[in-house]
Amino acid sequence: MFIQTESTPNPATLKFLPGQAVLQMGTADFPNLEAAESSPLAKRLFGVDGVAGVFFGPDFVTVTKTDAQDWTYIKPAILGAIMEHYQSGAPVMDDESGTVGHADHDGPDSGLVKQIKELLDTRVRPAVAQDGGDITFHGFDRGIVYLHMQGACAGCPSSTMTLKSGIENLLKHFIPEVVEVRAVGI
Repeated sequence: MFIQTESTPNPATLKFLPGQAVLQMGTADFPNLEAAESSPLAKRLFGVDGVAGVFFGPDFVTVTKTDAQDWTYIKPAILGAIMEHYQSGAPVMDDESGTVGHADHDGPDSGLVKQIKELLDTRVRPAVAQDGGDITFHGFDRGIVYLHMQGACAGCPSSTMTLKSGIENLLKHFIPEVVEVRAVGI
C-alpha cells in the first residue's frame, strides 16, 4: 500500500491519500479522542502521540497535530497507523450515520438555502476538499449564512480570507439576499 501525503494551507494539518475509499458519503470530523468512538481508524490515529484532530473525506484523511510536535517525527507514525488499519480489514467507521453534511433548513427562505447549498456543493466544497477540509451549511438568518469549517479548514490561518474573500463574494454574486458569511464552531 502506498499512501501519498499533501501539505495543506494549514501548517498544523497534513492530508493523507491511502489510494482507496475512506468514506462512502459525507465527511466525518473528530476534533478529539472522545469524538472518535465510532471510528476504529480515528481511534488508532489518536493513539499517535501529538495527534490533535482527525478528519475523513471521501478518499482522504487529514490529521492535525499539536504545536508541540514536528511533522518529521509524527508523520511516519501516522502513515504506519493508516497502513496498519487498512491491512487489518477493520472498517473506517463502525457506522457511517455519524458523517456530516449540510444542516436542514425549513421556512420561508428554504429556496434561497437550496441555492446556497447547491453553490457550496458545486463550487466551494470540491476546492476545499483539495486542501483536506470541508465546509458545510449550518444556518441562514436575515441574510447571514453560517458555515461550519472542518478538517484542514478549522484553525487554518487563511480560513478567514477564504470565508470572506472567496465564499462570501461568491454567494453574494449569485444570491443578492446574502449579506454576510460567518464561521461557526460546533
